[in-house]
Amino acid sequence: MLIPHDTRIALDAVVGLVNTAPLSDEPDNLMDLKALYGFVQAFDISGVGDLGEQDLKAVREVRERFAGVFAAPGPQEAADLVNQLVASAGTTPQLTDHDGYDWHVHYFAPGASMADHLAADGGMALAFFVVAGEQERLRRCEAPDCGHAFVDLSRNRSRRYCSSRTCGNRLHVAAYRARRKAATA
Repeated sequence: MLIPHDTRIALDAVVGLVNTAPLSDEPDNLMDLKALYGFVQAFDISGVGDLGEQDLKAVREVRERFAGVFAAPGPQEAADLVNQLVASAGTTPQLTDHDGYDWHVHYFAPGASMADHLAADGGMALAFFVVAGEQERLRRCEAPDCGHAFVDLSRNRSRRYCSSRTCGNRLHVAAYRARRKAATA
């Protein structure tokens, strides 16, 4: 699946934002403005000025809406959620070539709030998958103790874990040890 560079960057930010939400006994990784600024820096989100508590609250709301797209049972439900996200951001597509990147599209207006920025660019990145008939690639990790969001970009749509190095490896080692234990019993 060929994904344009700007779509991939927006998609990475969407997944990163969704994964800041608390899962079971984990803390919320977007608790305060310091964490929000850390998120902006980690995902190199451009055009962000001063952020306040209202921005933090609005970004958390966008995070929940993104999570809803990952949980959508089908393309119609995903499309409805994406349409709501993009409409709420008041998108204004513009071509730009900032920070050493080639021409790409920003779907938010200059000076847009952080939440609108994420909703517009992230919503359009998610729309890319719905339009391509690939909504099932928006997944949650199948490790019983994880549940983080990820995008399955494998050729045959077979990825099951957010990380093969952590979740996948941990479960494969556990299964191997269980087989060894059963064989010696």
